[in-house]
Amino acid sequence: MAGHFAGKRALVLGVANKRSIAWAIAQALADGGARLAFTYQGERIEKSVRDLADGVDTALLTECDVRSDEDVARVFGEVGEAFGGELDLLVHSVAFAAAEDLEGRFVDTPRDRFWLAVDVSAYSLVACARAAEPLMQKAGGGSIVTMTYLGGERAVPHYNVMGVAKATLDASVRYLAWDLGQKNIRVNAVSAGPVRTLAARSIAGFPTMEAIVEERAPLHRHVSADDVGAAAAYLLGDGAKNVTGTTLYVDSGYHAMGM
Repeated sequence: MAGHFAGKRALVLGVANKRSIAWAIAQALADGGARLAFTYQGERIEKSVRDLADGVDTALLTECDVRSDEDVARVFGEVGEAFGGELDLLVHSVAFAAAEDLEGRFVDTPRDRFWLAVDVSAYSLVACARAAEPLMQKAGGGSIVTMTYLGGERAVPHYNVMGVAKATLDASVRYLAWDLGQKNIRVNAVSAGPVRTLAARSIAGFPTMEAIVEERAPLHRHVSADDVGAAAAYLLGDGAKNVTGTTLYVDSGYHAMGM
Protein backbone atom coordinates (compact mmCIF):
# COMPACT_ATOMS: atom_id res chain seq x y z
CA MET A 1 0.00 0.00 0.00
CA ALA A 2 3.06 2.23 0.37
CA GLY A 3 2.77 5.23 -1.92
CA HIS A 4 -0.71 4.22 -3.09
CA PHE A 5 -2.14 7.52 -1.84
CA ALA A 6 0.95 9.69 -2.23
CA GLY A 7 -0.07 13.29 -2.82
CA LYS A 8 -3.71 12.63 -1.96
CA ARG A 9 -5.57 14.83 0.51
CA ALA A 10 -8.23 13.22 2.68
CA LEU A 11 -10.80 14.39 5.19
CA VAL A 12 -11.87 11.78 7.75
CA LEU A 13 -15.04 12.25 9.80
CA GLY A 14 -15.93 9.97 12.68
CA VAL A 15 -12.75 9.07 14.55
CA ALA A 16 -13.50 8.67 18.26
CA ASN A 17 -10.61 6.51 19.48
CA LYS A 18 -8.03 4.00 18.29
CA ARG A 19 -10.69 1.31 17.86
CA SER A 20 -12.83 3.40 15.50
CA ILE A 21 -13.40 2.11 12.00
CA ALA A 22 -12.69 5.65 10.80
CA TRP A 23 -9.25 5.47 12.41
CA ALA A 24 -8.50 2.14 10.71
CA ILE A 25 -9.35 3.78 7.38
CA ALA A 26 -7.23 6.82 8.24
CA GLN A 27 -4.27 4.56 9.04
CA ALA A 28 -4.61 2.79 5.69
CA LEU A 29 -4.62 6.14 3.91
CA ALA A 30 -1.68 7.44 5.95
CA ASP A 31 0.31 4.26 5.26
CA GLY A 32 -0.28 4.93 1.57
CA GLY A 33 1.13 8.44 1.81
CA ALA A 34 -2.03 10.55 2.11
CA ARG A 35 -2.14 13.83 4.02
CA LEU A 36 -5.09 13.91 6.39
CA ALA A 37 -7.60 16.23 8.01
CA PHE A 38 -9.82 15.09 10.87
CA THR A 39 -12.99 16.26 12.53
CA TYR A 40 -14.18 15.40 16.00
CA GLN A 41 -17.52 15.70 17.76
CA GLY A 42 -17.33 17.55 21.07
CA GLU A 43 -14.61 18.39 23.55
CA ARG A 44 -14.98 15.03 25.30
CA ILE A 45 -13.14 13.15 22.55
CA GLU A 46 -10.91 15.94 21.24
CA LYS A 47 -7.79 14.78 23.11
CA SER A 48 -8.22 11.19 21.95
CA VAL A 49 -8.52 12.23 18.31
CA ARG A 50 -5.71 14.77 18.62
CA ASP A 51 -3.34 12.15 20.04
CA LEU A 52 -4.08 9.86 17.09
CA ALA A 53 -3.82 12.65 14.53
CA ASP A 54 -0.42 13.63 15.88
CA GLY A 55 0.91 10.23 14.82
CA VAL A 56 0.20 10.70 11.10
CA ASP A 57 0.64 13.46 8.52
CA THR A 58 -2.19 15.73 9.64
CA ALA A 59 -2.92 19.12 8.13
CA LEU A 60 -6.05 19.96 10.12
CA LEU A 61 -8.02 18.91 13.18
CA THR A 62 -11.31 20.69 13.76
CA GLU A 63 -14.62 20.19 15.54
CA CYS A 64 -17.71 19.54 13.42
CA ASP A 65 -21.41 19.34 14.18
CA VAL A 66 -22.80 17.60 11.11
CA ARG A 67 -26.33 18.71 12.05
CA SER A 68 -25.41 22.29 11.19
CA ASP A 69 -25.02 23.36 7.56
CA GLU A 70 -23.10 26.40 8.78
CA ASP A 71 -20.63 24.25 10.69
CA VAL A 72 -20.17 21.90 7.75
CA ALA A 73 -19.48 24.90 5.50
CA ARG A 74 -16.93 26.22 7.99
CA VAL A 75 -15.16 22.87 8.19
CA PHE A 76 -14.86 22.48 4.43
CA GLY A 77 -13.66 26.06 4.20
CA GLU A 78 -10.87 25.17 6.62
CA VAL A 79 -10.15 21.99 4.66
CA GLY A 80 -9.85 24.03 1.48
CA GLU A 81 -7.39 26.38 3.15
CA ALA A 82 -5.34 23.48 4.52
CA PHE A 83 -5.21 21.64 1.19
CA GLY A 84 -4.79 24.47 -1.31
CA GLY A 85 -8.44 24.57 -2.30
CA GLU A 86 -8.61 20.90 -3.28
CA LEU A 87 -9.72 17.60 -1.74
CA ASP A 88 -9.29 14.09 -3.12
CA LEU A 89 -10.85 11.78 -0.56
CA LEU A 90 -13.69 11.96 1.96
CA VAL A 91 -14.37 9.34 4.63
CA HIS A 92 -17.80 9.59 6.26
CA SER A 93 -18.09 7.38 9.33
CA VAL A 94 -20.75 9.24 11.27
CA ALA A 95 -23.90 7.81 12.83
CA PHE A 96 -26.04 8.32 15.90
CA ALA A 97 -29.24 7.06 17.48
CA ALA A 98 -30.33 7.53 21.07
CA ALA A 99 -29.41 4.51 23.19
CA GLU A 100 -33.01 4.03 24.32
CA ASP A 101 -34.06 3.69 20.67
CA LEU A 102 -31.71 0.74 20.19
CA GLU A 103 -33.66 -1.25 22.74
CA GLY A 104 -37.27 -2.33 22.81
CA ARG A 105 -39.55 -1.82 19.80
CA PHE A 106 -38.89 0.24 16.70
CA VAL A 107 -42.55 1.26 16.57
CA ASP A 108 -42.08 3.19 19.82
CA THR A 109 -39.42 5.49 18.36
CA PRO A 110 -40.52 9.11 18.94
CA ARG A 111 -40.66 11.46 15.97
CA ASP A 112 -37.88 13.79 17.11
CA ARG A 113 -35.37 11.00 17.72
CA PHE A 114 -36.33 9.29 14.45
CA TRP A 115 -35.35 12.39 12.50
CA LEU A 116 -32.25 12.93 14.64
CA ALA A 117 -30.95 9.48 13.66
CA VAL A 118 -31.64 10.11 9.97
CA ASP A 119 -30.14 13.60 10.09
CA VAL A 120 -26.86 12.59 11.73
CA SER A 121 -26.46 9.18 10.09
CA ALA A 122 -27.66 9.87 6.53
CA TYR A 123 -28.27 13.50 5.68
CA SER A 124 -24.81 14.38 6.98
CA LEU A 125 -23.36 12.47 4.02
CA VAL A 126 -25.40 14.60 1.62
CA ALA A 127 -24.32 17.81 3.35
CA CYS A 128 -20.65 16.81 3.35
CA ALA A 129 -20.71 15.60 -0.26
CA ARG A 130 -22.23 18.90 -1.35
CA ALA A 131 -19.55 20.85 0.52
CA ALA A 132 -16.79 18.61 -0.85
CA GLU A 133 -17.94 18.85 -4.48
CA PRO A 134 -16.18 22.12 -5.45
CA LEU A 135 -12.95 21.05 -3.74
CA MET A 136 -12.98 17.68 -5.48
CA GLN A 137 -13.93 19.21 -8.81
CA LYS A 138 -10.90 21.48 -8.57
CA ALA A 139 -8.78 18.40 -7.86
CA GLY A 140 -10.07 16.75 -11.04
CA GLY A 141 -12.32 14.33 -9.21
CA GLY A 142 -12.49 12.48 -5.94
CA SER A 143 -13.79 9.54 -3.97
CA ILE A 144 -16.23 9.41 -1.06
CA VAL A 145 -16.77 6.39 1.18
CA THR A 146 -19.36 5.98 3.93
CA MET A 147 -20.11 3.21 6.40
CA THR A 148 -23.36 1.26 6.29
CA TYR A 149 -24.69 -1.99 7.74
CA LEU A 150 -26.92 -4.90 6.74
CA GLY A 151 -29.54 -3.61 9.18
CA GLY A 152 -30.48 -1.09 6.49
CA GLU A 153 -31.63 -3.95 4.25
CA ARG A 154 -33.01 -6.45 6.76
CA ALA A 155 -34.65 -6.24 10.15
CA VAL A 156 -31.95 -6.76 12.78
CA PRO A 157 -33.29 -6.94 16.35
CA HIS A 158 -32.34 -3.88 18.41
CA TYR A 159 -30.91 -2.00 15.41
CA ASN A 160 -34.29 -0.32 15.05
CA VAL A 161 -34.21 3.32 13.88
CA MET A 162 -30.55 3.03 12.94
CA GLY A 163 -31.59 0.49 10.32
CA VAL A 164 -33.97 3.02 8.80
CA ALA A 165 -31.20 5.63 8.86
CA LYS A 166 -28.82 3.23 7.12
CA ALA A 167 -31.43 2.46 4.46
CA THR A 168 -31.65 6.20 3.82
CA LEU A 169 -27.86 6.34 3.67
CA ASP A 170 -27.73 3.48 1.16
CA ALA A 171 -30.16 5.22 -1.17
CA SER A 172 -28.26 8.48 -0.77
CA VAL A 173 -25.06 6.76 -1.93
CA ARG A 174 -26.72 5.77 -5.20
CA TYR A 175 -28.21 9.19 -5.89
CA LEU A 176 -24.99 10.98 -4.97
CA ALA A 177 -23.07 8.63 -7.27
CA TRP A 178 -25.32 9.72 -10.13
CA ASP A 179 -25.16 13.43 -9.35
CA LEU A 180 -21.43 13.62 -8.71
CA GLY A 181 -20.24 11.11 -11.29
CA GLN A 182 -20.46 13.87 -13.87
CA LYS A 183 -17.69 15.62 -11.91
CA ASN A 184 -15.58 12.42 -11.74
CA ILE A 185 -16.47 12.00 -8.07
CA ARG A 186 -17.21 8.45 -6.93
CA VAL A 187 -19.45 7.58 -3.97
CA ASN A 188 -19.50 4.13 -2.35
CA ALA A 189 -20.26 2.41 0.94
CA VAL A 190 -18.68 -0.32 3.02
CA SER A 191 -21.05 -2.61 4.91
CA ALA A 192 -19.12 -4.12 7.79
CA GLY A 193 -20.08 -7.02 9.98
CA PRO A 194 -20.14 -6.48 13.75
CA VAL A 195 -16.95 -4.69 14.83
CA ARG A 196 -16.19 -3.91 18.46
CA THR A 197 -16.20 -0.12 18.47
CA LEU A 198 -17.40 2.58 20.84
CA ALA A 199 -20.63 2.88 18.84
CA ALA A 200 -21.24 -0.88 19.02
CA ARG A 201 -21.47 -0.70 22.81
CA SER A 202 -24.77 1.16 22.55
CA ILE A 203 -26.46 -1.66 20.62
CA ALA A 204 -28.31 -4.04 22.92
CA GLY A 205 -27.51 -7.64 22.08
CA PHE A 206 -24.28 -6.83 20.21
CA PRO A 207 -22.53 -9.99 21.51
CA THR A 208 -25.42 -12.01 20.12
CA MET A 209 -24.99 -10.34 16.74
CA GLU A 210 -21.30 -11.30 16.77
CA ALA A 211 -22.06 -14.89 17.70
CA ILE A 212 -24.69 -15.29 14.98
CA VAL A 213 -22.36 -13.94 12.29
CA GLU A 214 -19.51 -16.21 13.40
CA GLU A 215 -21.84 -19.22 13.36
CA ARG A 216 -23.63 -18.58 10.07
CA ALA A 217 -21.23 -16.63 7.85
CA PRO A 218 -19.43 -18.75 5.24
CA LEU A 219 -16.02 -17.81 6.66
CA HIS A 220 -17.08 -18.31 10.30
CA ARG A 221 -14.96 -15.51 11.71
CA HIS A 222 -15.14 -12.01 13.10
CA VAL A 223 -14.32 -8.87 11.13
CA SER A 224 -11.72 -6.40 12.41
CA ALA A 225 -11.56 -2.65 11.95
CA ASP A 226 -8.41 -3.19 9.90
CA ASP A 227 -10.35 -5.43 7.50
CA VAL A 228 -12.83 -2.62 6.98
CA GLY A 229 -10.02 -0.09 6.61
CA ALA A 230 -8.45 -2.11 3.82
CA ALA A 231 -11.77 -2.40 1.98
CA ALA A 232 -12.42 1.32 2.26
CA ALA A 233 -8.91 2.06 1.03
CA TYR A 234 -9.63 -0.03 -2.06
CA LEU A 235 -12.78 1.96 -2.82
CA LEU A 236 -10.96 5.24 -2.23
CA GLY A 237 -8.02 4.28 -4.42
CA ASP A 238 -7.43 4.37 -8.16
CA GLY A 239 -7.88 0.60 -8.36
CA ALA A 240 -11.61 1.27 -7.98
CA LYS A 241 -11.69 4.16 -10.46
CA ASN A 242 -14.71 2.66 -12.25
CA VAL A 243 -16.58 1.63 -9.09
CA THR A 244 -19.32 3.95 -7.84
CA GLY A 245 -22.78 3.74 -6.31
CA THR A 246 -22.09 0.35 -4.77
CA THR A 247 -21.78 -1.31 -1.38
CA LEU A 248 -18.81 -3.53 -0.55
CA TYR A 249 -19.63 -6.09 2.14
CA VAL A 250 -16.95 -6.95 4.69
CA ASP A 251 -18.84 -9.42 6.86
CA SER A 252 -17.27 -12.84 6.20
CA GLY A 253 -20.05 -13.44 3.68
CA TYR A 254 -22.92 -13.20 6.16
CA HIS A 255 -24.96 -10.96 3.83
CA ALA A 256 -25.14 -13.76 1.26
CA MET A 257 -26.91 -16.17 3.59
CA GLY A 258 -30.66 -16.74 3.68
CA MET A 259 -30.68 -17.78 7.34
